[in-house]
Amino acid sequence: MEARAQLNYLRISPRKVSIVLDLIRNKPVNLAMAILKHTPKAACEDLQKLLKSAMANAENNHNMDVAKLYVAECSVSQGPILKRIRPRAQGRAYRIDKKTSHITIVLKEKD
Repeated sequence: MEARAQLNYLRISPRKVSIVLDLIRNKPVNLAMAILKHTPKAACEDLQKLLKSAMANAENNHNMDVAKLYVAECSVSQGPILKRIRPRAQGRAYRIDKKTSHITIVLKEKD
């Protein structure tokens, strides 16, 4: 039995999100929530909301015990890139890629 939550089109680079996901992988949810709360990274606030959503899904949809939950899987993949242009000297233009992320968190119960 597993509960999952997904966040699509988050306007943070997948590389920055994966650093934070590596911190909470295979941890109990209460410890994962504490890690996210005290880590000074931009992705932590959105990951906290996603983890809370996965916990609510586990409790309400699958009747799982919240005290026994742990982060079984968490992954990030790249979403579409927003392409923007920055004007430069002598009429040139540099492209700025604003990357997006798709994040998935899967929670399971410890036996």
